[in-house]
Amino acid sequence: MASGIAGLLLFPLMVVIAVIVKTTSKGNVLFRQKRSGRSCFVFEMLKFRTMRAGAPKDTPTHLLKDPEAFITPVGRFLRKSSLDELPQLWNVFIGDMSIVGPRPALWNQEDLISARVRSGASDLRPGLTGWSQVNGNKNLSVEQKAGFDCEYARNMSLLFDIRIIILTVRCLLSGYGMQEGASEKNASDKHQSLSD
Repeated sequence: MASGIAGLLLFPLMVVIAVIVKTTSKGNVLFRQKRSGRSCFVFEMLKFRTMRAGAPKDTPTHLLKDPEAFITPVGRFLRKSSLDELPQLWNVFIGDMSIVGPRPALWNQEDLISARVRSGASDLRPGLTGWSQVNGNKNLSVEQKAGFDCEYARNMSLLFDIRIIILTVRCLLSGYGMQEGASEKNASDKHQSLSD
């Protein structure tokens, strides 16, 4: 319900973004990527395309020789502002995702998936934003991410979700945890998402 309303309200913005993506670089408007969802069910997550046609689809940013060479100028802005995530409202609408929950891992991100299974967080529907996203996101190790996901699972409530949404807006405005690639601290995380 909420995703449908949000989709309608944001539809004009998404149309503008789609036109800009299509007219500024070659390739599809939407980027589809296999992600691990609830109970490790694999689904296709949608994003606005932020990388040039021919860029590796399931390779973590920090493993690319020159990540910046693949990201389009418009894509750089979309990733920094997280506007590239707006098409995931469709994933929420059809039930693959929720507004708040653990961010869906890449289908081949076995270390994070296994850590979530051990912590019990794999039973949750993945979200547009989550507790680990507002607590460092890209600066966190796999175990730390799974730990925050587990903490969320144990304390799920409407008030907790509202708190996470408010903190997400604050993170987007400040850029906290939004930098590209991996930090030196977790550069060994071989399956970090392209934009998570």
